[in-house]
Amino acid sequence: MNLKSELGKAGEDFACEYLADKNYKIIERNFRKSWGELDIITITPDKTLAFVEVKTMTGPAFGGLKPEDQMTRAKLKKFKRAASLYAGHRQELINNKKGWRLDLIAITKNGEDFNLEHYENVD
Repeated sequence: MNLKSELGKAGEDFACEYLADKNYKIIERNFRKSWGELDIITITPDKTLAFVEVKTMTGPAFGGLKPEDQMTRAKLKKFKRAASLYAGHRQELINNKKGWRLDLIAITKNGEDFNLEHYENVD
């Protein structure tokens, strides 16, 4: 495993701990198909199906870039498409009143410390 993938895994692990502490139920991690990938799939405390993209960087970043800056318009489009296809195949996970949403967790790792920002409904 290279340093970038180790950082990504550490960020996703930290994000899952954060979500579990907030009473999210983790359904799947690292879901991959030919049509896309999803980092974390959860059910929120209010029973909404949430797809969570995790972006992790070491900090402070050069030029003031933040992890959330990595979520480009093209990446958001791919994320939305993958989530939509997953939701279409797993209708039983969708609460008819709540539906589903896209979230972004941006993590900056400074030494051993993680700083996390959680953005809901990034669509």
